[in-house]
Parts: sequence; structure tokens; C-alpha cells
Amino acid sequence: MVAAASVVIAVGTAAGMLSALGDDGGAADEARPEVTRSPRLQSLPVAPSPSPSAAPSVSASPSAPASKASPSPSPKKKSAKAEKDKPRAAAASTRLYRHPRSQVLDWVRAHPGDPRQDVIESRIADHPAAVWFADYTPATITSRVRAVTSGGAAESRVPVVVPYAIPDRDCGGHSQGGAPDLDAYDDWIDRFAAGLGSGDVIVVLEPDSVAQAECLSAGERADRFASLARAGRVLKDANPRARVYFDAGHSGWHAPAKQAGWLRQAGAASADSSDGIFSNVSNFHATADEVAYVRAVLDALGGPASLGAVIDTSRNGNGAPSDGEWCDPAGRKLGRAPTLSTGMGRVDAYLWVKLPGESDGCKGKPGTFTPSYAYALAR
Repeated sequence: MVAAASVVIAVGTAAGMLSALGDDGGAADEARPEVTRSPRLQSLPVAPSPSPSAAPSVSASPSAPASKASPSPSPKKKSAKAEKDKPRAAAASTRLYRHPRSQVLDWVRAHPGDPRQDVIESRIADHPAAVWFADYTPATITSRVRAVTSGGAAESRVPVVVPYAIPDRDCGGHSQGGAPDLDAYDDWIDRFAAGLGSGDVIVVLEPDSVAQAECLSAGERADRFASLARAGRVLKDANPRARVYFDAGHSGWHAPAKQAGWLRQAGAASADSSDGIFSNVSNFHATADEVAYVRAVLDALGGPASLGAVIDTSRNGNGAPSDGEWCDPAGRKLGRAPTLSTGMGRVDAYLWVKLPGESDGCKGKPGTFTPSYAYALAR
């Protein structure tokens, strides 16, 4: 990882790889939606991100002639920016789903006498977190996704699922892997979408796939973005109640205008494929910094006013380390608890996308639960 010239540290997220368990023994999944691969989206000009002070305010309308029956002045209209930043209504179900099988839960159950167990259980294992699908297993992916979404529906809670199989993911870093090529990925996404069910579900689509795309050639990047745009459409066609969010990196990485330009090419500005963006997955930047950042990206992105953002708060309680370290850095703490009620305009949820205690690849193997790391984050 290298530091950019602007002192911003360009770091990728070595995403934790918690995968849903419960394969069906390798049986082939059911038929999937028939959606053809899309052509590349045309590149669009990148609009500069407006600073808060540059946002035009709407002046009050001229007052009507005074009336004896109504001596009070007309109320002032709120600015367009103030309207956009009003807190958003929560989803129909305001509770997030905790999948009953995960590495941290397995550890808690297996170590009842460990002195760290109570802290790890109460502060990490008892909270809802995302379920990652990080292995390329086309034959079983539908049934595995369905196991999570049906579990959430049975409890009237909202599951968070993370498809993580884009080819060349993580640019060959700790979390390298994924589908062998984009055609195979498109097929895998079709199968993934077939398991989404019909209830509320949040899809965090391919962490790093946009923000870390600079490692690709221009042609490879365009092909990836076309495939991501297609993925968003497939997911939302399969389940109209699915909320799909695209990769915005984090506040310490690309400038909002640059990130928005790539996101637009990847389909994130289209309501047919997107409900908005996500940030800070597997990273540590403070929530206030991420809120300001995602709003700036959304301003530059354009698209319908319904687009929002979700922020990973799993490990950002102390903010990012000053030296830019991204791999299991010391001194980090848990962030805000997962919720669909943030009270912040254009911020739809705070989520634990990266499960706290799963290593980035330095304190343990990438994606594996490391109790000493979890305990340090939680205490």
C-alpha cells in the first residue's frame, strides 16, 4: 500500500471472509433469473463535489401583501441541501438479523471457561453482522444465500449479505480470489440473486470492487463496472425489496468526485440497480468523517434523491490510526452498534460489515477469527 501525494493513504480493505455455512452437499441450485450481460455504460463527466459552503440556499419567497387576518410573515423555505440531509425513514423492519452461525459464535460456544468469553459474547457475538459469501461455489450459492434470507424473514429482521467474488478482487492482496472471469461472475450473481427471497435484505455489493479498481487497465475497469451495474439490476429484479449498495471506499482514500465518477460508470446512480453506496468496510475511519464523505460522494454522484449510504462502524470507535496502517492495527475499538435508525440524513444504516475479531491477515489468517484481537477491540 502506498501513500498518495496528497497525504491521503490509499489503502484497500482486506475484507473478512465470514461465509454462510450450511451447504446442501453440493446439489445444484434451482434455475436462475435470465438476465443477459449488459454492454458497458458510457463514461460520464465527473461533476466536482460541492463544498457545503458552495451549496446554494433558497431564499424566502417574497411576502404577500399584509393581510389583517394573517399578520405573521410567511415561513422561509428550507434549502435543497437541508431537505436532502433530513433523517431518512427506517425500513419497514427496523431490526437487523443476527445469523446464528459465525466464527465468533462458534468460538464463544466452544470456550465457556475462557476469561475473555463474556466480553466477546456480549459486545461482539450478540450483535447482528453481515454474512459474507467469499468463495466461488456456483453449485451451492443459491441455497446458502436462501438460508440466510429465509432466516431473517422468519424473525422479521433484515439480513445483510455481502457477495464477494468479483474477479481480481483485492488486486492480488490478502483477500485475492473470486470468480475466474466476468462471465463466470455474472452467472454466479444470477445464482446469488435467486436466493434473496422476497423480504427486506441489504446487499453490500463487492467491497473494494470500485475503490480499488485503479489496479485494472482502463478496459478491464470498464468491463468490471459493466458487470457490477448488471449485478445491481439482477439483484433488484430478483427481489424488489433488496437494497443494493455500491463500493465508495472510505474518507481516507479517493476524492469524492473521483469515486463518484467510477460509481456512476458502475451503475450506482441508477435506481434500477442501486439504492446508494457503502463506505469504511473493514476500515477504521470515524463515523463523522464517513458521514461527511458519503454525503459528498452522493452529491457528486447525482441520481435520484432516494439514494443513501450505509457505513461500516464495526471497528472505528477510535478512528483510523495516524500512520495509515490498515492490517489489524493496534489501539482500535468497536464503533457504533449496528442500526437502521441513524438519525442522519442520507445515512440509511450503521452496519457491522466486517465482523470484529476477524483478522485482516496480520494477527491471523485473513478472515479468521482471532480472540485476542476481538478482546482488544471489545474491552
